[in-house]
Amino acid sequence: MPEQDEVDRIVEAWRHERPDLDFAPLHVLSRVGRLSKHLDRARREAFQASDLESWEFDVLSALRRAGDPYQLSPKTLLQQTLVSSGAMTNRIDRLVTRDLVERRTDPNDGRGILVTMTGEGRRAVDAAIERLVTAEDALLSDLSDDDRRRLTDLLRTLSLTLGG
Repeated sequence: MPEQDEVDRIVEAWRHERPDLDFAPLHVLSRVGRLSKHLDRARREAFQASDLESWEFDVLSALRRAGDPYQLSPKTLLQQTLVSSGAMTNRIDRLVTRDLVERRTDPNDGRGILVTMTGEGRRAVDAAIERLVTAEDALLSDLSDDDRRRLTDLLRTLSLTLGG
């Protein structure tokens, strides 16, 4: 029998107290929740080591993934980061202040604005993603490549069924 973790102990205690309930979902989703906390900590540390907040990384990584010249409209950034237009305006303002992005007039629409990542922004997001990939790989280090692929497939299936 595999070694028991805290979720096994919690489920067993509940099963003892409420034998009328099926606690099978807790075996999966309580672990996902607990793993999420480890992931949040690893991300926070990776971003802090690169002098970025997680929201800064979100915006900069969207720009970096867009490819050269690393620019997107504020509307596209909204869609990719799932924040309100007011929040995005505030975020862009703060990134401009830190010289991580700049606003430029859209050459295809004189009324439009493009948010363009600066060289400093690119250096910061590249350092952060390198640290993040290393930290996340360490979290998965005890899983074989086959286990990682199976877990990826299962989580993708769950994500798709939940609409995401």
